[in-house]
Parts: sequence; structure tokens; C-alpha cells
Amino acid sequence: MQGACVSIWCVCICVSVLLRSAISQPPTESDTYTECTDGYHWDLQTEHCKDINECDTIPDACKGGMKCFNHYGGYLCLPRSASVIPAPEPAITPTESNPCPLGYEAQDDSCVDINECERDEHDCQPSQQCINTLGAFNCQCPDGYRKVGTECIDIDECRYRYCQHRCVNVPGSFSCQCEPGFQLAGNNRSCIDVNECEMGAPCSQRCYNTYGTFLCRCDQGYELDADGLTCKDINECGFSSFLCQFQCVNEPGKFSCVCPEGYQLQGSRLCQDINECETGEHQCTDTQTCVNIHGRYQCVDANRCQEPYVQVSENRCVCPVSKPACRDLPFSIVHRYMSITSERSVPSDVFQIQATSVSPGAYNTFRIRSGDENGDFYIRQINNISAMLVLARAVSGPREYTLDLEMVSVNPLISYQGNYQTSSALRLSIYVGPYTF
Repeated sequence: MQGACVSIWCVCICVSVLLRSAISQPPTESDTYTECTDGYHWDLQTEHCKDINECDTIPDACKGGMKCFNHYGGYLCLPRSASVIPAPEPAITPTESNPCPLGYEAQDDSCVDINECERDEHDCQPSQQCINTLGAFNCQCPDGYRKVGTECIDIDECRYRYCQHRCVNVPGSFSCQCEPGFQLAGNNRSCIDVNECEMGAPCSQRCYNTYGTFLCRCDQGYELDADGLTCKDINECGFSSFLCQFQCVNEPGKFSCVCPEGYQLQGSRLCQDINECETGEHQCTDTQTCVNIHGRYQCVDANRCQEPYVQVSENRCVCPVSKPACRDLPFSIVHRYMSITSERSVPSDVFQIQATSVSPGAYNTFRIRSGDENGDFYIRQINNISAMLVLARAVSGPREYTLDLEMVSVNPLISYQGNYQTSSALRLSIYVGPYTF
């Protein structure tokens, strides 16, 4: 006599309980079997062992507020919040026509597994994949889904922080996205910095990559515009009027200083007068003397002595006492030349007069004999032998003054008929330039 065989397939507590029937092997044709394993009783009608529902037959089978759940061959006491998903109904036990267990079929003298998936003898949903197992089959959900009961539910992978930056869940899968300035790494989850400078960042001049972004910078002489991308020229000339001595010229990215005609740039900002008389850049004749002045030159006659004066040196004229016309004229005239700038601050010392020889006991005074009709100058005597020509008010050029500065000497020690008096003059040609430097 063969014994009964009971199989419990699966029990899940708290979340679900999956039950599989216990199948007793049938008796052979010549045996009569009426005994069953504990938890089963013999059913005369079906002539099979049938499960006993202890939850109905045992009074107060579960205590302490627990709920009774029957299963094949026994019962479970579970919390009332628990649920049970029953297993499929047990298949018909082997009969004389199919002596093999459920999920198998007779082939020659042995039992072989039935592939329910190939025979389409399964209840998997169209979205599920049927997986054959020994004596049964499983319904498997696609990747990205999990099985809840008989349904396949999408797995929200974004809940598990798979992505470094942003995660976008889609049915059955997910995708990672990066913040601006980053791109997905080879693992499709991490984000790495993008070097925008190597990818054509719209900086007009210089680009510096930073983590997640980039910065635009400008060359010297330019400044970043409000858009943070474009560089615009800085007008350095508008910052200060002292950048250049004469004139500032703005250029793209820089500035330069220029000087007026007759001057040359010294260094980067100062203007220096060109001495055309020394460089030979003049057109004076052999009978003329070149006199350099601010920004230009002047050609004067080599002999500027006028009657009754006679030339005794290159720039000195003497009026002989033997000539009657010399009686009321300075004994000698010395020619000098100088130039000053326009709008010179006043009062301003211009030229110092110095006596070259003085007689013992002589008393000297200095005055402007001629050439200052408008009172632009005055004399400030320093001592008995020197005086200073002072500019009294600002003058603008181009303009030329010819001043006769006279030194009158009175010597009481030499007395023929009263005090002895003599004088000498300095003829000073002053050229006022057109510029203020």
C-alpha cells in the first residue's frame, strides 16, 4: 500500500499568502485507501483526501484578535490586516488515463514535464512572459515592472536615487538628465562638467570654464557688456584729461597720445618741441638766423642793428657816442629771443635781466622802454644789478612781442655837469605759442 503525499507550495505572512494544493498520490487499481494525512479526511464521493477547514471545525481556533486562515493540511493565525492570495485550484489527481502528477504527462514508461508556455496552456497576461518550470509555469513581468497579484506594476526607479541630478520615470524604465552645464557620463547616471569653452561658448574674446558653467573675460582695454558675453572698447580718453599732454586718441582696446605739428611724442604722453634749427628742418637763408620757438621756428636777419647802431657781435649793437643821434639812445642793444605757452598762469616770471658790468658807485634802475602798450608785463627789480620781467595777465597765441628792456645807470661819483647817466637795452622778442603746454 502506498502512503499519501502532501505538498505545501508557498505561504506568505503579513503581505500575502500563496497556497498550493497538497496532492495525494492515487492508490493503485488493486488497493482500497481510506486513510489521509493529518489535516485531511477521506471523501467518499470523490474517493480522495480532502482538506479539513479547521477555521470552521475548531471553535476559537485563533485567539488574541488574530484571524484564522485555512490552508491545505492546516491553518494560520494572522493579524486581521493580513490578506491571503489563494493558489490556483489543485489539478485533478492522476487518473488511470494519466498516471503522472499535475504538470506532467506519460510518455512511454515515464512522466515528462508539460511545457504549458509552448502549448499556450497558461493564464499569463499579454504583457507578461511565460516561463516554464517543472510541473508548472511562472508569469514574469518585463524589466522595469514588478508583479502585484496577477498585474505588472511599473517600478518607479526615481525613488531609489539612481540619477546624480534629475530622474525621469517612464513606463518600464527611467532616464537621467543633467542640469545645464553638465552632460551624462558613460554610465548614463552620473553627470560630468561640460567645457563650454571647447564647445563654442559665445564669448567674444576670452572664455574660462568653471564647474557647471563658464565665464567670459575681456582683453586689456575692453570691458564686459551687460550681456556677460560681449566685450566693448573702453574709452580711456573719457576717464581723464591728464592722460595725454596734448590730445588723447581712443583706439580699439587702447589709446594713444598725439602731439601738434612742431612737437614730437616723448615717452607715451608728453610732447617735446622739435628744434628745427638743430635738426636742419628750417628754410632760413644764409643771411638769416634760425630761432627755435614753441612748435615752430623763426627766421631773423643776422644783422638786426639799425641806424645809428652798428653791429659789434652776433646779437649786440652799439650806438657810438661820436654820433649826435646816439645822445638820447641806449648805448647798446642786445637781441634775445624766447617763447612762452598760451594761457600761462599769472603773475609769472618770464625773463631775468642781469647787468654784465657795473661802474663803482653807480645806481641802476630797470624799466620797459617800449613794446608793452597794453600793459601785459611789468618789471620787478631784484637788486642793483638784476630785475625780473613778469607776465601780468594771461595771453593767447600765436602772438609776438618785441620789448625793449632798459637798464639806466646813474653814477654820482662821475660829475661833469650834474650826475652822469647812461643806459643799455635788451631787445627781447617773445613768441606766444598757440598751445597751453
